[in-house]
This record gives sequence, C-alpha cells and structure tokens, in this order.
Amino acid sequence: MGMKDDITKKVKEIINSNFDVEEVTYVPDIEDAKLTFGNKGLKFKTTVLHIDMRGSTQILNAHNKTTVAKIHMSYFHTIVKIANKLGGEVRSFNGDSMLVFFPGSTKSTLTNAVKAAMQMKYMISDPNSGINEILAKYSAIDFGIGIDYGEVLCTKIGVAGNPNNKGLFWAGNAVNKSVRLSDLSSNPNHIHISKLVYDNLLDELKYIEKEIFPGYVQKTDIWTSKIFTYNNEYQSCYYTTYQYTVD
Repeated sequence: MGMKDDITKKVKEIINSNFDVEEVTYVPDIEDAKLTFGNKGLKFKTTVLHIDMRGSTQILNAHNKTTVAKIHMSYFHTIVKIANKLGGEVRSFNGDSMLVFFPGSTKSTLTNAVKAAMQMKYMISDPNSGINEILAKYSAIDFGIGIDYGEVLCTKIGVAGNPNNKGLFWAGNAVNKSVRLSDLSSNPNHIHISKLVYDNLLDELKYIEKEIFPGYVQKTDIWTSKIFTYNNEYQSCYYTTYQYTVD
C-alpha cells in the first residue's frame, strides 16, 4: 500500500468511527493510559490560563542564542512554579506561550487561576520581584495573559510508535477564548479575564477595601470592563493592572 492509500485509509477510519468521550476530574498528560491514537477523548471542567511572551523576535535579534535560551528558561520556570503552587497544570509549551489548566468547577479554583496570573505579573514585571531586575539587564519581558472557564476535550494526536510524533490536542471555547484574551493583553494591562471568570471571582481578587472613616469600609473594583470580539460576537471582558506578591 502506498503512502497516499495509507493516509486515506486512516483518515476514513478516524472520520467514520464513533468518538468515545469520558469525563474526568484531572488534567490529562501524554502518558495517560486512557488516551490512545483512536477516537478517544477525556473531557474535564477547568479554568484555562494562556500566557504569551511579547517581542520574542526582538529578543532573539538583540542577543546571542544562548542568552535567548536562558531568558526563556527563566520565564518558563517562573510560570511553572507559580502555576503548580496554586493547583495549575502546565501543558502545551508552544514557542513563547503556555496553556495552564486549573481543573475543577469551584470559585476557589477559578480564583486561584487569577491569583496565579497576578503572581506571574509580579514576578516578571515588578522591579522588586527579584527576577525582573536580572532579566531586565538583557531584555524586559512583555507578556499577555488571558483566562476563561469551561469544558475542555483532550485527545492524543500524532503517529503511534514514535515518541517524537505525538502530542495532545485541547478542544474547547475556554482554550480559544483564553488565547484571544491574551492577545488583548500587554504592558501595563497584562491580564484579561472573561465575563464568566469575572462573575465568579471571589471578592479577595475582585475588590480592594479602604476605610473611608471609622466603621465604614468602601469596596473598589480593581477590574475595568471592555468590549472585544470573539466568534463574530461582541463580548465583555475585564482587565487589571493589579498584581499579587510572592513570598
């Protein structure tokens, strides 16, 4: 059988076979035994955080390759450590971007995703964070973070038999919208969240409190709304300049 026939046969098999979807409560990984190269997917509820570095081409042009590698290693290490600490699972390292999944459907889990974004902003962009000053000697890193919530379907893609020819595909509006929101984000508004995330965010990351006079505390919303387009529709999202320090 030639390559053309081989590919055609496999595509027909994929398209014409039923798709088996199983609901899980965790973020799948590439070694998950439940994921095969057949029509099988794992669906889970999650808050999705997408972070994307800005200006990577300029960084590449300004420094030698080893310096660029060290800048990216520092950037990725920071994101992974913060995400893991708050219950996030980092997946899909793609160039300068990452997907982080915070599995679950509670407001606490959703709020942890936003807190992680605020801590990432602090560590990367604040002069007092410890690493910002180190990285700024080479190139200041700009970035955008988008966050949405929903169901995500994970499937294994690629060709069986070669570990370098396989990966995971993440399907769901929460993934696509988080990417779209991250596109809207840059210094100083590094973080954009969907209306669904904003509406379910715990007050600790939604408001700041200030005592106006003894016995009277005023709440001030730290988020600003704006309109953007997604799926050919006008939708609301929210952005902030606030950050969360890391001890």
